[in-house]
Amino acid sequence: MAMKPSLVLRLGQQLKMTPQLQQAIKLLQLSSLELDMQIQEALESNLMLEELDQEDPSDEPTSLDEPEESIEEGIKSDAESDAASSDDEGADNDNTVELLDPEIDGDVVPDTHQEMVSESIGEELPVDSVWEDVWDDTYISSPSGTATEHDDENFVDTRNSADLTLQDHLLDQINLLHISDKDRLIALSIIDGLDNEGVLAESLEDILSGFTADLEIEMDEVVAVLHRIQHLDPVGVAARDLRECLLIQLNQLPDDERWKKDAIKLVSDYLSYLGNRDFSQLIRKTKLKEPQLGEVIKLIQSLNPRPGAEIATTKIEIVEPDVIVTKQKNRWQVELNARTAPRIRVNPEYSAMVKRADYSDQNTYLRNNLQEARWFIKSLQQRNDTLLKVATKIVEYQRGFLEYGPEAMKPLVLHDIAEAVDLHESTISRVTTQKYMVTPSGIYELKYFFSSHVGTLGGGEVSSTAIRALIKRLVSQENIRKPLSDSKIASLLGNQDIKVARRTIAKYRESLMIPPSNERKRLT
Repeated sequence: MAMKPSLVLRLGQQLKMTPQLQQAIKLLQLSSLELDMQIQEALESNLMLEELDQEDPSDEPTSLDEPEESIEEGIKSDAESDAASSDDEGADNDNTVELLDPEIDGDVVPDTHQEMVSESIGEELPVDSVWEDVWDDTYISSPSGTATEHDDENFVDTRNSADLTLQDHLLDQINLLHISDKDRLIALSIIDGLDNEGVLAESLEDILSGFTADLEIEMDEVVAVLHRIQHLDPVGVAARDLRECLLIQLNQLPDDERWKKDAIKLVSDYLSYLGNRDFSQLIRKTKLKEPQLGEVIKLIQSLNPRPGAEIATTKIEIVEPDVIVTKQKNRWQVELNARTAPRIRVNPEYSAMVKRADYSDQNTYLRNNLQEARWFIKSLQQRNDTLLKVATKIVEYQRGFLEYGPEAMKPLVLHDIAEAVDLHESTISRVTTQKYMVTPSGIYELKYFFSSHVGTLGGGEVSSTAIRALIKRLVSQENIRKPLSDSKIASLLGNQDIKVARRTIAKYRESLMIPPSNERKRLT
């Protein structure tokens, strides 16, 4: 078959992302910390950008004369979507959003942000959507929303200080002991074998085999040094198992401790029964009455099974909320935290140096920087507008949670918010990932407000978050002598018209870190 060149005309659609759209999507999915780093990088690399002084009201952000492509315009699958959505996302900063006040049950109301526009922001509005309002810097991101005078004290020193490890803590004490060089070498080997909880993870045989033969170290010497370390601070460190750890701490108690001997006997001989909460066997084997056994167990529970965990420090993750939700005059108000996105603008002095008809290298450099600066500011504005729009709609849906807690959480998925704000689900996913909302009851990731649902006997739906809250409440109110089983919890929820399988109850209980019923049993 002969091959001949020919011309073929084909009609098709192809999605191409402009550099500006790529930048807008990138900014949309950044966390507040990553966004701050991106802004600082842009300020350092682009001479046209400058940061505004938050305390100077005379500084106003540069207005953008050129309309730019919005995020949603580039990622919507519908090629003929209305271009008005782009204008709404880049709306003037003086626009406000007035939300209808739904009933207590949290019925969804239609989005009216395109219809209600006013010149000033009144406190009577349930939701305030002006993201560039000046934010009071005295606000501290605590659940109560109140500031304390010592919150920032020594913050830099605390954040940048070196972590104190358990090994360092023990070495400081070893250096104060009057021991031989050989014992010090053994102590160092034992300390190196500890895990983060202070348990000796290596056997004494392995530690002994790690020494050279010329040192002539015997097992008795290793055991003697081990016992000495076990009585350092914290007491019980370097124990080889839980029984040894508890016995070391019990032996350190004064002799006049009333239940000391009984506790030592229980830990030595019947610790497995205590772990299984088999109190009937403990009463029979220890010959103790129930009140006496309860006192012995209380003494054992006062000990620390993981003494090394007290010394090992963990890094504290500081979360700066992106969205602030407050209640004013019985209305919920939503605004963005201005501290997470510093206000920037185009430097007017440098932008005035750009000449329209000049194509020199210097002018081209200034022109390119000016265009990149405008793109960056526009993308930043779109990110904040989109984040505020989504957070506002989440507050509308979850008013019950804000009023009454997790038990009033409603089922919510990404599609619900995407349909309400006329955005794609992928955009909602990006804007809710690693974004945090501070409310009067605490700080939550925006993803927290999305949950699956479970059907009710009456045909309704209940959020999985609400079911977890109900399980937690039922467990907290249960009889400690006869804890509720998963089947019993499922039956109690069924009495409340909530149909949940026993396996689902077990899954939710494990996610709440609640042990099974046999491990929750108590004497008193």
